[in-house]
Amino acid sequence: MNNLVFIVFDSARFDHARAAKTRWLRKLGRIEKRYSYASWTSPSHFTYLMGQLPHLSPKKTFASKAYERDLRLWSNRLGLKNLDFNSFLPELSLPNVLRAHGYRNEAIVSMPVLNPKTILARYFDSYRLMPSHDDFAGIVDRVSFTGGRPKFYFINAGETHYPYCMTDSDLPRLHGLHGTLKHIGDGFSGKKTAARFFSKPDLKRMKNRQIECIEALDSQLERLFEKCPPNTHVIVTSDHGELFGEDGYFGHGPIFHEKVFEIPFVEGRVPH
Repeated sequence: MNNLVFIVFDSARFDHARAAKTRWLRKLGRIEKRYSYASWTSPSHFTYLMGQLPHLSPKKTFASKAYERDLRLWSNRLGLKNLDFNSFLPELSLPNVLRAHGYRNEAIVSMPVLNPKTILARYFDSYRLMPSHDDFAGIVDRVSFTGGRPKFYFINAGETHYPYCMTDSDLPRLHGLHGTLKHIGDGFSGKKTAARFFSKPDLKRMKNRQIECIEALDSQLERLFEKCPPNTHVIVTSDHGELFGEDGYFGHGPIFHEKVFEIPFVEGRVPH
């Protein structure tokens, strides 16, 4: 059986991933444009843990057939025979399927909205919320393939989510659920909360900042891949995109816009 490492670059949109200089992502495979099932972090991650990956938006296809086809692909990824839609019933849970085949399931997440008290933590042997939203290097430190059992790592990296590692930046900050509260109940006020829509120079700098953060995450993939045994299948994607002033929008969530749903998708056997 193959190990599985599933990484979500939170909020990274497709065109930014394509524009970034990503040596290790491109070693893994082609950066493909796919579409998220949701415009916000929680429902998107829930869908991934059902076993449904970002979709291709096929024409003249019944949705049920697309779901069945996508779930059958897990057989090749994992080296397990005869996985199909029925294998996921009735829980509709990828970690539950893996657990039934002897995997140890570990999740390491960066966004507080994904914290271990949520339903997302079900069927995991270990589920950890990182102290900081922008510590993918620290996540990589925690990855280990000792113990003899095949591993499933589900990882959420927050560097690409606003405020983009901007602790010492002069860019305006958003607080609350669009920012990175340590606790959901902390409130939404803050000294630097934006009181107006961002200027064009601010938006351009933010776009460039997300691209830089994708490159920073990519640089850590080398160290992660070195830890992975050769029989490790790796998936790197995003949960949703982000708006930076296009058509008057900023952010994601309660926004319906193509850039919120266009996300990168890369998968393949771990490169060495």
